[in-house]
Amino acid sequence: MGDYKDLIVYQKAYRLAMDIFHITKSFPADEKYSLSDQIKRSSRSVCANLAEAYRRRKYKAHFISKLTDSETENTETEVWIDFSKDCNYINSETYTDLFSRNAEVRKIIFYMINNPDKFM
Repeated sequence: MGDYKDLIVYQKAYRLAMDIFHITKSFPADEKYSLSDQIKRSSRSVCANLAEAYRRRKYKAHFISKLTDSETENTETEVWIDFSKDCNYINSETYTDLFSRNAEVRKIIFYMINNPDKFM
């Protein structure tokens, strides 16, 4: 297996985090240190935890633990996506796109958690 950057889940999570970064630039200035910051942090943390999981994959328990951390951050990102829509910072189309892409990342992470030997 190559590098963590070769993982499809990492690539999808990274693209999502970058899109969130660009979208949050249009959020109100008073959200800079709250919702904007939180959604950027959690979406980026999904990627960071995937990278850490990859580096710890020779130890199944550590691998699964970091994947679980990644899944937790993914769920947090989902909550911030909901807030972004309900605060009218993103439209329905953007919401559906971000929500479905985030859910896709979660499904892959769950698969990895439930099938760690395929990645070790």
